[in-house]
Amino acid sequence: MKLLWLLLEYGRFVELFLGGAAMTQEIKLVDRGRGLQLSTSRIKVQDLVPYFQEGCSHKEIMRWIPALTDEEITLVEQYYQQHKTELDEEDRQIRAHVEERIREQRIRFPEPEETPEETLARLKKLLRQRQEKNGERNSRRH
Repeated sequence: MKLLWLLLEYGRFVELFLGGAAMTQEIKLVDRGRGLQLSTSRIKVQDLVPYFQEGCSHKEIMRWIPALTDEEITLVEQYYQQHKTELDEEDRQIRAHVEERIREQRIRFPEPEETPEETLARLKKLLRQRQEKNGERNSRRH
């Protein structure tokens, strides 16, 4: 029985075996409307920028994103080195946007001022009150 294909995470084909001959998919950067990404997966160039900024090795990156190959990381890293200034600025803008969204959410849904234990006690009390109220209703019907 011949192996038709080997599928890895993100649905990318790594190797295709036809008639016993192995063919590998060309790795390149493409824009499918979400920003530049690998042709072999949905992983974007911008997804790897923080790893390059931190100076992570290919092995470290593959530990966190096991679907990537050394060749894919090399291609993205070369692109990053050639466009470092603009990619770093885009990363800064993304981080600022995320921080702003978090700030807005904290305004809309502030952290409770009570401890988890106090919250639990308050909710248990509320539950008992509702159960008692429901018990009174049920006893009146009988």
